[in-house]
Amino acid sequence: MHQNDEKHESNQNNAYTNANFFTAAFTQNPYPVYEKLRKDDPVFKVMFPQGEFGWIISRYEDAVQVLKDSRFSKDMIKRYGAEHQSIFSSNMLFSDPPDHRRLRGLVQKAFTPKLVADMRSHIQSIADTLLDHLPSQETMNLIDDFAFPLPIIVISEILGVPTEDRDKFRMWSNTVIDASTAKSPELFEQHEREFTEYLTAWFAKVRKDPGQDLISQLVIAEEAGEQLTEKELLGVVSLLIIAGHETTVNLIGNGILALLEHPEQRDLLIQQPELIHQAIEEMLRYNGPVEFSTSRWASEDIEFRGQRIAKGEMVIVALDSANRDEEQFKDPKVFDITREKSAHLAFGKGIHLCLGAPLARLEGEIAVSTLLNRFPNMRLQADVDTLEWRPGMIVRGVKEIPVQLK
Repeated sequence: MHQNDEKHESNQNNAYTNANFFTAAFTQNPYPVYEKLRKDDPVFKVMFPQGEFGWIISRYEDAVQVLKDSRFSKDMIKRYGAEHQSIFSSNMLFSDPPDHRRLRGLVQKAFTPKLVADMRSHIQSIADTLLDHLPSQETMNLIDDFAFPLPIIVISEILGVPTEDRDKFRMWSNTVIDASTAKSPELFEQHEREFTEYLTAWFAKVRKDPGQDLISQLVIAEEAGEQLTEKELLGVVSLLIIAGHETTVNLIGNGILALLEHPEQRDLLIQQPELIHQAIEEMLRYNGPVEFSTSRWASEDIEFRGQRIAKGEMVIVALDSANRDEEQFKDPKVFDITREKSAHLAFGKGIHLCLGAPLARLEGEIAVSTLLNRFPNMRLQADVDTLEWRPGMIVRGVKEIPVQLK
């Protein structure tokens, strides 16, 4: 994130403890910790914020292996039992084959590269309209005024839910994303209940009058039998609403922030707009929107890089660490939009590769290009070190980014 990561480096020796993780300083800039981990302790056992011991994988090569290894299960029911399952875990992200293939197959046809590409002009229209109707043409909060509404409008239209309910979706989404650091389990349960009631009522409406949207297709599939259970329908739709905007919000926010921190790169992109595809890939690599993979659990005792991972233990890949691995990327601390296409892990790897990656890339390209075309002199209105990063262990993003537009 910072042009000079070294100034934030810890003076501690190789030994790392839980005190190095999940602090305000770590959330602000985790990269010095990751660099030490990759060098000294790449498969590291830690106490996660929710109170469970597990392993953090920090090197690129190891990350790829874990993400593709079927011995690391994603199924929460196998690990914790059905009584601990919530609607937010009844989907393809937290399932193993063959359930994973069945659940993913029902929705992936809505996110094919061709269908996504056909949405370009409509997404461009949404971006233009949002910027046309800014409260001020002099300043804005990049997140609230642009980075959040753009993807939530897009995914709401795909699913068929009202865009006027986007503030509710944001509230529910924040509760799920920040669950690892949540102070109130009661709030999580309340929001889960509200989200469930909202979707259940919407499904009932769709059953009476189905349309061409994705929820209608999923409800019809459920009605046909053997496709989705009611809980799976809730799980898949809630995942699409949450994941369908969270990744893109932080791709846009982190990406623009990187350009504002590196004005020579911003100027280069303005001069050579054809670099936008490479620029988006570098934004995803440099300070990616998903910091950690979601949880996996060892389905058996596994010897991995000299460590014994016991059956049932949690394993999480530090995606943003893998994307800064010196063994995989030349000058990984450097933000360079001319970098050759890199096999970053921002969208994961293997069978759980992010379903919405083509859509997120397209939205990111349109959002960044439109902002730079409209406001080429845009600049940050705050010291980057004072920006507040979101808590939680999944997404990496800033709560607010105040910018001067002209």
